[in-house]
Amino acid sequence: MKEINIARKLINKRREKGITQEELARYIGVSKASVSKWETGQSYPDITFLPLLSAYFNISIDELMGYEPQMTKEDIAKLYRALSEDFSGKPFDEVMARCHAITKKYYACFPLLFQIGALFVNYSMLPGDAEKTAVVLTQAKELFVRVKQESDDPELSKMALSMEALCLLSLGNPGEVLELLEDVRTKQPVSIEGLLASAYHMTGRTAEAKAELQIDAYLALIRLLESLSAYMELCVDDFAAWEEAHRRVHIIAELFELRKLHPAILMNQYLRAANGFLRYGRQKDALCQLECYCELVCGDIYPLSLHGDAFFTQLDAWFSDTDMGPYPPRDEKTIRQSMLDSVVNAPHFSALQGETRFEAIKKKLQRNLRED
Repeated sequence: MKEINIARKLINKRREKGITQEELARYIGVSKASVSKWETGQSYPDITFLPLLSAYFNISIDELMGYEPQMTKEDIAKLYRALSEDFSGKPFDEVMARCHAITKKYYACFPLLFQIGALFVNYSMLPGDAEKTAVVLTQAKELFVRVKQESDDPELSKMALSMEALCLLSLGNPGEVLELLEDVRTKQPVSIEGLLASAYHMTGRTAEAKAELQIDAYLALIRLLESLSAYMELCVDDFAAWEEAHRRVHIIAELFELRKLHPAILMNQYLRAANGFLRYGRQKDALCQLECYCELVCGDIYPLSLHGDAFFTQLDAWFSDTDMGPYPPRDEKTIRQSMLDSVVNAPHFSALQGETRFEAIKKKLQRNLRED
């Protein structure tokens, strides 16, 4: 992050020009002592002197001040990880106050505002209070609205729109989501990655074409699994349809080795499947799913990160080039706690309390939390 650093800029530019403090003072119409104070950071030039100084050194006022209201992608990623760790180890209100101070300072840095909003969403449940969670989600939504309306990056605006809709859903406002999204939904017969791959192939850039198609296949895989999981949630009165969707998800998971490629997707599926089996009165099947979940989250999946595998060989570079890199959106301590809470504190699993297999699962998950 960059601060106002006019002192260093004045020293460097004056030396580049080969002039003394006295010569600069004479040009501006101030004393040599004033220039000395500017360069030692004891005071700042009067605002009326900034145009004169920038014109004299042939630089913009922004460059003269050494201040940049934008943060680099690398700085944003570092800040996100630091704040994520703070949320897991410091008082929630203290970290939120720091986040608000940062957003106020960089209110025109839309990639940063987007990530702060995402941070709020990912840690909104941390207070354990419904009203406080709603306040945090509302603040996140306001950041996404600003990004959507003010950013000149179409992709970032589109992502902000989706996150705004997610916040509205989480706040229990599905009607507003429909108003927000129904008119902007588009159907793309060909993905952007697919078009890029074709263009790369036609220009002899086969390696880039393969990379784009791997990215496209990976994204399609994740979207397919998420859609099937959401579809299963709707099959509350049709066990045959639910079971068939579950079977197909299981086949896809095995085929693409999700246990290694993307364990988080598989974790969510195990939990949803366990809940579904319980809903249909299949307690033993539900326990089998929870045991699979426990085996996965207590296994060799740490440190958590997004990555490719023996098939998706081009993903690692792509993940590294994204805004947040290959890192998960929450710190590992919070993730492990969530893994435990998703079973132990989930109301739909309360019927399993006291059951021998369920108690064994709880103990393993509690041990996994302590191993962090």
